[in-house]
Amino acid sequence: MRMFKSRKASESIKALRPLLNALLVPVLAVFTALVVGALVILLAGGDPLAAYRGLFQGAVGSARAWSETTVWATPYIFAGLAVALAFKGGLFNIGAEGQLALGAVLAAWVGYKLPELLGTDLPAVIHLPLAVGAGMLAGAVWGAIPGWLKARTGGHEVINTIMMNYIALNMTSYLLNGPMKDPNPLNVVARTPEIAQSARIPPIFAGYRFHWGFILALLVAALVWWLLQKTTLGFEIRTAGANPDAARYAGVNVRRIIVVSMMLSGMLAGLAGAIEVTALNYRHELGFSIGYGFDAIAIALLGKTHPLGVVLASLLWGAMRNGATRMQFLTQIPVDVISVIQALILLFVAADAIVRWLYRIRVEEEKLVLTRGWGG
Repeated sequence: MRMFKSRKASESIKALRPLLNALLVPVLAVFTALVVGALVILLAGGDPLAAYRGLFQGAVGSARAWSETTVWATPYIFAGLAVALAFKGGLFNIGAEGQLALGAVLAAWVGYKLPELLGTDLPAVIHLPLAVGAGMLAGAVWGAIPGWLKARTGGHEVINTIMMNYIALNMTSYLLNGPMKDPNPLNVVARTPEIAQSARIPPIFAGYRFHWGFILALLVAALVWWLLQKTTLGFEIRTAGANPDAARYAGVNVRRIIVVSMMLSGMLAGLAGAIEVTALNYRHELGFSIGYGFDAIAIALLGKTHPLGVVLASLLWGAMRNGATRMQFLTQIPVDVISVIQALILLFVAADAIVRWLYRIRVEEEKLVLTRGWGG
């Protein structure tokens, strides 16, 4: 019995080794970026220890800090999953920023306008899913367009999604400054009216902004993993992304997979915007989401396009964004240092040869263990 349990434990460890090996370089990249970031803080006239202490306190040093970190991380998880899913299909969705903005706009419109159009209040069980679903639909349509252009005309999705970002963001600016602007005469900000109570996702704990959207983000990450790893569609997405010619030879409709991949990617980005409206801000305000879509690219890369990696990278990104204010308060260094550290993390992840060279002994040992483990 003991031998059976020991063998089972050994097999479990072997199964985890590929994941641990995949996480090794990102973890070392984060550590290296923090070390180099400490030098940047020194050059800026700050105390690295005090800065990182403030960053830690602001990110996870209290219940409220944890709450705010999850608030930051929630849209990052959705948007990071959007970019990661497209990557799995061999596509570069640079349009998450615009897809997220349109998702937020349509969710807000359904949230405040639908009861007015119907002339009656709606129950939350109907109104809330409609608002969230509208945001997902907006993102899906906006993502499917460059996917269709790629499949039918060969137009590069990077160029098309970047151009569609401009269209989406300027369209959003027009709507929030015009037809959808809050009619309150005291309001001078480009934003929509507040959504109805029936379209709101309540916070989990009174007095904190931690909301059910974060739990939904974790569930969606698990769903994306299941889709990619356990379904025929996921297999086709991964196959088409790895080798379109081989996928086509095997009978996969690569054109359809391109459109579906971009549509699902856009839907996840639109969901990010919808959740920000329905669970946090209760309206859409111009500029609230600037940077989420582009940060999502870095998060997907840091997470190695794996849903679990995306969740961990999102929490890291959220913690750094949330802790930046406390860090600045304690050290008086510019909050932009956080952006520098994030850029360094992305640099070391993208140029992983640098990390492998810096830590060559440890990485080589891990590779040797991995080889022996799978070799029997």
